[in-house]
Amino acid sequence: MSNVFVICELEDGKVVDVSLELLTKGRSLANELNCKLEAVVLGKDLKDIEKQIFPFGADVVHVGDDERLDPFTTLPHNAVIVELFKKEKPQICLLGATTMGRDLGPRISSELFSGLTADCTSLEIGPHTDKKAGKEYTDLLYQIRPAFGGNIVATIINPECRPQMATVREGVMKQEICDANYKGKVKTIDVASILKPEHLVVKVIERHMEKSKVNIKNAPIIVSGGYGMGSKDGFQLLYKLAEVLGAEVGASRAAVDAGYAEHERQVGQTGVTVRPKLYIACGISGQIQHTAGMEESSMVIAINNDPNAPINNVADYVITGDVNDIIPKLIKAYKKNTK
Repeated sequence: MSNVFVICELEDGKVVDVSLELLTKGRSLANELNCKLEAVVLGKDLKDIEKQIFPFGADVVHVGDDERLDPFTTLPHNAVIVELFKKEKPQICLLGATTMGRDLGPRISSELFSGLTADCTSLEIGPHTDKKAGKEYTDLLYQIRPAFGGNIVATIINPECRPQMATVREGVMKQEICDANYKGKVKTIDVASILKPEHLVVKVIERHMEKSKVNIKNAPIIVSGGYGMGSKDGFQLLYKLAEVLGAEVGASRAAVDAGYAEHERQVGQTGVTVRPKLYIACGISGQIQHTAGMEESSMVIAINNDPNAPINNVADYVITGDVNDIIPKLIKAYKKNTK
């Protein structure tokens, strides 16, 4: 087995954020394993695409430039990557937990008889001892994610099969440029020799993507509400507070499931991972699914009538009381002191 591979996803000719985040993490893993970081990019008109990737520490960029690879369809992408992996034999492969990654990852792992762990919140390198088989393993990928409804945090390993594959949601990993002048090697994938007519039976006639009007991922301040807000009308208090703070409104899964807020505002394991400068959690109990998506906020303020709510364990400041009383007072105090 050889190196750490990241399958990069493109949108409008640009490498998406989750892929850049995985390149950052992949560089760290490759350093620990003393191996190379390699990226795979498939699409059309990919001239100079490596310039977006090299600064994140990729030693090699495999480029498959063919008009039949854009837009994304499963069969041709799967065929090209499986053929590449049979040749290169990566020890680790990372994908974004996007629509593309969730479609492509299981197919690749199935064809290569490998494992795949979905929606990881952390990736680490470590050893493992199989006492029954009497084997010692070093440098395994610890694929860490909440399990059983978030009641436990599971560490999953794959000692025997390669590549060790994992998907990660956008925002879970940090995105950092390794070296703006980092230079690697570009390798061209011979797509024409791989694709066959049976890989091209599905064609995209028209593709329309509507951009979300909500952008909580990059908001510096988030006012987030949970089931404790009581109703959709109760959420209006959060919009008022967000308006005076210049913030975006988020929500827990329980609030979204109850119809208090739209899914695109959901923060947590099954929503968006955020790292704002200030996160105000209102009426949120703080189950692990939610805290996994906001625990790296620079400052957390929790407002809850339960002094023992789990959210208090990750909060910098805790206000115990009724959100319907406290939020109006916060709005009034902020307006008074910012004139």
